[in-house]
Amino acid sequence: MARSDTEIESSAGTPDTVERLEQAAETHDRAQERVEEVGADALRDCRGIYSELWNLLESYDGRATGGGDFEAFMEFQGRVGTLTDDLPEDLPERDTFEEVDDFLQQRRLTEGDFEQAREMLSPVGDLVGRLDELDDARERYKKARTEANRRRDELSDRIDDLERLQRLGDADLDAPVEHLRDPIERYNDAVTEAFTEFRRNTPAREALAVIERAEAYPLVEFRSPPAELLTYVREHDAGTEPIPKLLEYADYSASKLDHYVDDAAALRSAVATRRTYLRRLDAEPVRIDWPPPSADALPWFCREYRSVVARFADESVVAGLREVRGLAERDDYERLRESAVARSELTESERERLASGAVEQELSTAREARAAIDDALETYSPL
Repeated sequence: MARSDTEIESSAGTPDTVERLEQAAETHDRAQERVEEVGADALRDCRGIYSELWNLLESYDGRATGGGDFEAFMEFQGRVGTLTDDLPEDLPERDTFEEVDDFLQQRRLTEGDFEQAREMLSPVGDLVGRLDELDDARERYKKARTEANRRRDELSDRIDDLERLQRLGDADLDAPVEHLRDPIERYNDAVTEAFTEFRRNTPAREALAVIERAEAYPLVEFRSPPAELLTYVREHDAGTEPIPKLLEYADYSASKLDHYVDDAAALRSAVATRRTYLRRLDAEPVRIDWPPPSADALPWFCREYRSVVARFADESVVAGLREVRGLAERDDYERLRESAVARSELTESERERLASGAVEQELSTAREARAAIDDALETYSPL
């Protein structure tokens, strides 16, 4: 059987990720061993002298040669001699530094001599380059671990998705979900009608005050009224008009508006610029989603919704919300909910993959890939 695109996606890159981490760890270990063969402190001392001597060669080349500046020539030889005097006995490549010093202490230097001195220093450059190799290897190793961790997170997300898909596939698609849907639909219809009447007939200052107080309930996702709009409806007589009337006023010309409100400019500034906000105010933030929340979450939603709904709806709507809250106490709530979620979210393609066993295979592949990365991350610990 051919592997699906999602199975390929689950495992793609995993062998490379582990291999790159292994190779980076081996490269780092070799570089570390090469440094330890000489000693990191000794190499750093050697690199310091090498750099200074190399810089002297670069700085005086052309000035301390041939018929150049005799004073520069003498200064150059003096600085080289000072640098190489009393070199530590155990300094790596000590003999090379002394040979370069002896070579440069001639009565006359040419550009070729400078070039030869650089060539004589090349073994030192190779030796101290081990420190740079170690630094590079360390960075590559850290990068490889970062990439492995990122890939592991991707696989974990994929595993979560596949496990959820499996749970949906196990749901009873013939379960009587109407036992949940009917009470929720009755409540949603009732609260929508109640809010429509509330918005249509309640003074804007009172309606917006209810929406503002809803901020105290995080699960009620009403967007808080703009401050300028709240100030306007509280301080002007037009605030006693319902929201549809304010929107109607906002469409009037300035001359016509003067006949209806005490401050046409204030209304246009506070209301006309917030038409979209006012038009979009509806009961959606206090409707119960379908499929509904989990049995643990549903009572919390209902509790917060009730605190807001009771401010604009009558007792029959609140009673409908209590009935919805009681659904969470049903022994079969989660079974019915899973069926509702499966019916709502499973695509035909996903159902086919579940039936064929492709999802199970993808999940196994993803778990194996994550386990391989886990093993590699445990084996090759952070530096």
